[in-house]
Amino acid sequence: MHTLNSSEIEITTFFLIVIPGLKHIHIWLSLPICLMDLVAILGNCTILFVIGTEPSLHAPMYYFLSMLAVSDLSLSFSSLPTMLRIFVFNATGISPNGCFAQEFFIHGFIDMESSVLLVMSFDRFLAIRNPLRYNSILTSARVAKTGLVFLIKSILLVLPFPFTLKRLTYCRKSLLSHSYCFHQDVMKLACSDNTVNFFDGFFVALCLMSDSLFIAVSYVFILKTVMGIGSHREWLKALNTCVSHICAVLIFYMPNIA
Repeated sequence: MHTLNSSEIEITTFFLIVIPGLKHIHIWLSLPICLMDLVAILGNCTILFVIGTEPSLHAPMYYFLSMLAVSDLSLSFSSLPTMLRIFVFNATGISPNGCFAQEFFIHGFIDMESSVLLVMSFDRFLAIRNPLRYNSILTSARVAKTGLVFLIKSILLVLPFPFTLKRLTYCRKSLLSHSYCFHQDVMKLACSDNTVNFFDGFFVALCLMSDSLFIAVSYVFILKTVMGIGSHREWLKALNTCVSHICAVLIFYMPNIA
């Protein structure tokens, strides 16, 4: 720790936590949590392997699914190291620079997942609304360009985070409320003015909210299109193509709402 003045001491290490009061059973908590992470990692790797090796799956919908799997894998690998250190070795400390780097990747991949879910909803609308022109509109080149645009957008959106956090002074408080670094958590530890960080975080949150809003709007159009289809059986067939995407959207957004 570095001394700022007679009453303040600059914090040089942040401390992460998992569940307060359950430190003595961290090793047991690590088993189900690591198992869930392992299942998620294996599941995403399986998706990528199957799509990559099966020519019939080389289509826009599955390319977007691959992007979602890559984003989810990257998000898991961004948060998993600190969780394992806490659970297995009880090592809760993390340097400020390491924390800033971690929250950059975590927030970046969260935004990337949100963007992919958004474009997948448009993909489903296009497939139901105009199936005959679907493949001619969403070519492989356009899908790749879309993925690149979303990647650049996610990087630029959260790029200010580590730099604006680094300029703050941290004193008195050093305990975070998660097992990984989150922008809101780190920002609250500062004892200097964090107004810029607040508006940065608010803008990113607004972008995520706008993604969810546009997803909802796209499903309104999907339902409107489906209602214009003749038979009840064709309704179900059209909506059945959206079930997996709806589940992915709920899994992604519900924890953030809660």
